Amino acid sequence: MRWRDVAELVRAPAAFTVPGDGLAGAAAAGFPYGLRTGLIPLSSACLYWAGMALNDYADRDLDRVERPERPIPSGRVRPRQAIALATGLSAAGLGLAAAAGGRPALRVAVPLTATVWTYDLVAKSTATGPLVMAAARGLDVLLGAGGRLRSAAWPAFTVAVHTAGVTGLSRGEVHGTSAAAGRLATVATAAATVAATVPRDGWAATFRPPARNLATVGAAVASAGVYAASVGRAQWAAACSPDAATVRRATGTGIRGLIPLQAALTARTGALAVAAGVLAAAPLAKLASKVVSAT
Repeated sequence: MRWRDVAELVRAPAAFTVPGDGLAGAAAAGFPYGLRTGLIPLSSACLYWAGMALNDYADRDLDRVERPERPIPSGRVRPRQAIALATGLSAAGLGLAAAAGGRPALRVAVPLTATVWTYDLVAKSTATGPLVMAAARGLDVLLGAGGRLRSAAWPAFTVAVHTAGVTGLSRGEVHGTSAAAGRLATVATAAATVAATVPRDGWAATFRPPARNLATVGAAVASAGVYAASVGRAQWAAACSPDAATVRRATGTGIRGLIPLQAALTARTGALAVAAGVLAAAPLAKLASKVVSAT
């Protein structure tokens, strides 16, 4: 396999949307892994890429008809190579999680890995598909919490809501969808926007000393505004014109739009430097998607 074929198979640029999950969870839980927190985004990226390889493995027969240019139906990657790559990436993701947080991390990483495989091989084409995918991204947020799952429950729920909306809409990428699917995705985006702007200590604390409380809320609102403006507008366009091309654009925007949502969820905890780092992944994702399709 050539590296470009592997990158296309695993949707390499889309992995820029992953690090913010675990970092948002870690920020909410007080960074329980310390310096080892840096391993969590690497673990998440491996599991994400495993899921993308599994996705094309599971869809290989359908893709021969609908998307023959993809790596497997075009013959550039063999099915057994895709499944071997997914297995190796899953093992790497679990290993990195164990190195970062030991048993507490594995208690989340193992069900996360199982959810990824379940989605691609079992649930994707069923009515439960968007919910299973939402559970996977929610667990990815909890992976950074180091056992303090309750502390990271709110950002996990918010990311899950966003993911359910994007996944439900993405089912119309080939043949189009209904206007209702676009409206439902827009509602999910609105709900995630509101959730991301709620201060962790409540609105009353915003205007009390120290001054960083106001800066924290301001950064969260600004990032959530960027998220709502980009993702919400694209999804509303899909609701107004639910053809396949518009839905594909809305899906791609929804995938990349997760980054400012993650930044907002991180900023609301007061970790503004980390939130800025998360937000910096957005232009990198856009640049990388020019080389390999992220959708």
